[in-house]
Amino acid sequence: MWKTAIEDAIQKTKQNIETHGALFPHITQGSALKSYEWGENNDWIEGFYTGMAWLAYEYSKDPFFREEAGKQTADYRRRLDRKVSLDHHDIGFLYNPSAIACWMITKDESAKKLALDAADHLLTRWRPRGRYIQAWGPEGDEENGGRIIIDCLMNLPLLYWASEQTGDPKYRDIAALHADKSRRYLVRGDDSSYHTFYFNQENGLPVRGGTHQGYHDGSTWTRGQAWGIYGFALSYRYTGDPLYLETSRRLARYFVERLPEDHVVYWDFDVEPAPDTYRDSSASAIAACGLLELIGHLSEDDPDRSYFQEAVERSMKSLVDNYSTIGQPKAEGLLEHGSYYIRGNRGPDDYIIWGDYYYLEALIRMETGRTAYWYER
Repeated sequence: MWKTAIEDAIQKTKQNIETHGALFPHITQGSALKSYEWGENNDWIEGFYTGMAWLAYEYSKDPFFREEAGKQTADYRRRLDRKVSLDHHDIGFLYNPSAIACWMITKDESAKKLALDAADHLLTRWRPRGRYIQAWGPEGDEENGGRIIIDCLMNLPLLYWASEQTGDPKYRDIAALHADKSRRYLVRGDDSSYHTFYFNQENGLPVRGGTHQGYHDGSTWTRGQAWGIYGFALSYRYTGDPLYLETSRRLARYFVERLPEDHVVYWDFDVEPAPDTYRDSSASAIAACGLLELIGHLSEDDPDRSYFQEAVERSMKSLVDNYSTIGQPKAEGLLEHGSYYIRGNRGPDDYIIWGDYYYLEALIRMETGRTAYWYER
């Protein structure tokens, strides 16, 4: 089953590249036309599309993907040099699956240099007084200057990797300090999570938890919980700190225990399920990858291994059977019913490119048993 789904995903990825050339997919306001909007490399999401091309090459060995992924990756140098829409923390989302993947697959030194330069740019988001990586906006911004968000955990591997490549501990130290702060303040006592947390910019003292994309400040946004599962497991991969592994496990149990009947989550765990309640297939795809990462770090006799493995298989089977675009040859997305920012009415029920990416990553992990290329060590 996984192989058929992978082949469908790779074919659609190739079709998108052939049709749209150097353009990148952007989120629409609804996928009735079975399409993305296509534009320049100027948002926080483009790395997922390039990552899909590198995944497709690694799996299929089709030289088409290597050539096209290489062309796309070169455009990230232009973007970094010109600082095109890079005033945020999502540098890892852009440069892990593009530049680091290119370096790991091709050993292109220019890709390695690009990824290291991107890591240096991410360090400009570090706020030493507060000891956190600022998510959005310029330093000192009245609204966002003291804000972190749970998504940032997925950007930290860029810094861990940079320390390994350079031997300079500053990247790893900053990543770990931010992970520690995230663990302490974004993860609640019941193993749910805040999407965002605010600190006093002058001294780093905690102010309050909240949300930007969740149902309300005290709710648990499902995509945020998924980022936490995966992000803490990755911090464990790079540091070996057992607290990160335990935190990933706790977040994973909370997620799995609240799956609906078809094993694909709604957009927030606290929203009332109804026939018209939006799902977020992308959150389930991210969580599947996070669970697979977590499983890989558990001992063979750990009872959570089989518990989480069964949950992944049920969720992925539902994504393939009920949410994928298999049998829709003209569809540009791989998964239907993803959500971006429901409260802001941005892509509430749509193709979501990060959903497509993590869906393909999870499929390949399950079919081949290997981890994703850009953080293999």
